[in-house]
Amino acid sequence: MDKFFKITERGSNVRTEIIAGLTTFFAMAYIVITNPNQIVSFSHLAEGADPAFQQIWNAVYVASLLGAIVGTLLMALYAKMPFAQACGMGLNSFFFVSFILPHVIMGDGSEGLIQGYQSGLVIILVSGLIFLVLSLSGLRSKIAKALPDCLKKAIPAGIGLFIAFLGFQNAGILQANQYTLLQFVDIHGAIVGEGIMAIMPALLALLGFLVIAILEKYHVKGSVLISIVAITILYYIVTGTAPAFDMGQVGQTFKDFGSIGITGVFKGSSWADAFSGPAIGGVFSAIMLIVTFCLVDMFDTIGTLYGTASQADLLDKDGDPVNVNECMASDSIATVAGSVFGTSTVTTFVESASGVAAGGRTGLTSLVVAICFALCLFLSPLASLVPSCATAPALIYVGVLMLKGFAKVDMDDMRSAVPAFLALIMMPLTYSISNGIGIGAIAYVVITLCTGKYKKRDIPVTIIAALFILKFLAVSM
Repeated sequence: MDKFFKITERGSNVRTEIIAGLTTFFAMAYIVITNPNQIVSFSHLAEGADPAFQQIWNAVYVASLLGAIVGTLLMALYAKMPFAQACGMGLNSFFFVSFILPHVIMGDGSEGLIQGYQSGLVIILVSGLIFLVLSLSGLRSKIAKALPDCLKKAIPAGIGLFIAFLGFQNAGILQANQYTLLQFVDIHGAIVGEGIMAIMPALLALLGFLVIAILEKYHVKGSVLISIVAITILYYIVTGTAPAFDMGQVGQTFKDFGSIGITGVFKGSSWADAFSGPAIGGVFSAIMLIVTFCLVDMFDTIGTLYGTASQADLLDKDGDPVNVNECMASDSIATVAGSVFGTSTVTTFVESASGVAAGGRTGLTSLVVAICFALCLFLSPLASLVPSCATAPALIYVGVLMLKGFAKVDMDDMRSAVPAFLALIMMPLTYSISNGIGIGAIAYVVITLCTGKYKKRDIPVTIIAALFILKFLAVSM
């Protein structure tokens, strides 16, 4: 095992890899429940809603886990990297808006809702196949390597901010404000109003973050996992709630998966509706949807790989992730497999950085994550018992670690500083890694052209910028 995963060669050990795998899993375990919730829009599961919503939820639940298992196993055994895969956040909501919501608006009933869901799987399958061709041909990694040095340094830092932003939101540390959009958790208002328990998750998350920092200062191994376990236990003690789960729905979940999930892309009606159905809007709209899913997944993955690989010290002499081609192929195959199973785009997860922060350096970390996902097929309620306030500190801590790379950007040269800054800030503000990369690339090309420094090596990043301009014109995501 040591020889296969190169554990000793990368300065790790089995115990650390297992702890890192568990850390990554618990940091991204929210996706087990969140992904099906996003694809059907959770509000549609209310009592009295169309039963098709629950069927789709059940099918997506199983499909999401299977897609995550396939993708993460590929990362473990083929790419041999400490990265985990699952259905991408943002893309699942986009899936609902593009394929299911139109049928809700048109009032098509159960048959229409399921047809919309299955036609969407066709679009995901085609986009996944395009990913696969780009990956196997090596073009996808060339696109990644074509990014200018300033963006390569800014991407990990931007992802760090994005990850921390997710952590602050998940725990309720950041709240919505009608005037400033966001605000720090209203501690005074809660105390005099709903009571201290209303903000307890936010307070526990802040405590968990400080626990990680203190443990890291003392160089305690597994500090992130220790914090997750401790805050989870403390959460149930302080809130006075008892952890409980119901195993009764497991059978029905698998039944719906078999009847409408894995059969979706094999139906002729799904393909017809995907390219000519009224909900999607015709062939051109279908093509633009395919391009959009391609671009978002491609650059989300590129960004995540560069960010987490830099944190794990797994970059080659050119500053690119080792085994980048294998990582890209793993991501592509996972998307294809996910669409066949019945879920939206599977992508490399930014939460992989939490496992890297815990010491994960090899594919053994990913193997542990895949095993945990497999267990969730039958024991999913256990994963849902970990509250977001327990995993949020891990995400915030990863943000701290990943920001250090931005210090290497040449801030005296506006050709480097401005694109890097835009990539950094736009990732959290637009809630999208790919948007940050795209806006940074566009700025780099414009500044380069206007300052007379454009050279042949800038052609690839120009193509990237042009693709993003088309994407922004087609759909804002």
